[in-house]
Amino acid sequence: MTFRINELAPGKKVYFASDFHLGVPDAKTSLAREKKIVRWLDMAQQDAAAILLLGDIFDFWFEYKHAIPKGYVRLQGKLAELTDSGLPVLFFTGNHDMWMFDYFPNELNIPIIRKPISTTIGDKTFYIGHGDGLGPGDHTYKVLKKVFDNKMCQWLFARIHPNAGIGIANMWSRRSRISNVKKDEQFFGEREWLVQYSQEVEQKQHHDYYVFGHRHLPLELPIGDQAQYVNLGEWVNFCTYGVYDGDKLELKTFEG
Repeated sequence: MTFRINELAPGKKVYFASDFHLGVPDAKTSLAREKKIVRWLDMAQQDAAAILLLGDIFDFWFEYKHAIPKGYVRLQGKLAELTDSGLPVLFFTGNHDMWMFDYFPNELNIPIIRKPISTTIGDKTFYIGHGDGLGPGDHTYKVLKKVFDNKMCQWLFARIHPNAGIGIANMWSRRSRISNVKKDEQFFGEREWLVQYSQEVEQKQHHDYYVFGHRHLPLELPIGDQAQYVNLGEWVNFCTYGVYDGDKLELKTFEG
């Protein structure tokens, strides 16, 4: 998909967020977080030129032909309101919601993007994606991702009744690393694999900003002398997001 904003109108901004992980650790906590996300969208709506969601919005999502996971109606309703008003919203799939198919494009007018993209916003160049499976290491997940991406495997899972399929997935989600809020993510310094990946891309093509989710740590790190790596963090612990005002991209925290 081609996405670019040739020029930001005065006062307009582009918002980035990822890793809401709606659904964990429990229904009550997830609902409170969903309402907070809707408040963030209300705020962003006031001056947004576009909103980019960089994956793992749901801790599990699988679209059956005639069914989707129950819940999240407040978020979906707000997103529909935004796109109905003409505000562009883009959804980059993550490792927890890669089984997005046609529901969001057809019902909410939100394009689904499955791979990182290189694009221009104003006079800055951006490299944007969720971040899973990129860079060195994590070979086990890279093999699993090929299985999860396989059309035959998706077809076979879709044969499982939604009550069973979604139930199994929800049990698995409770083992997700994000669901244990007492575990802090570890910063790996120069061994941060998305930093290494950004450095590799930068050697081939310059970008002013490399924007990812997935790592769960809010990070702003230099890539050489002229580029910056930004990880958006997550919303179980940090509630951080990125905002680009036409001059610079900054990480901010919503409601403290």
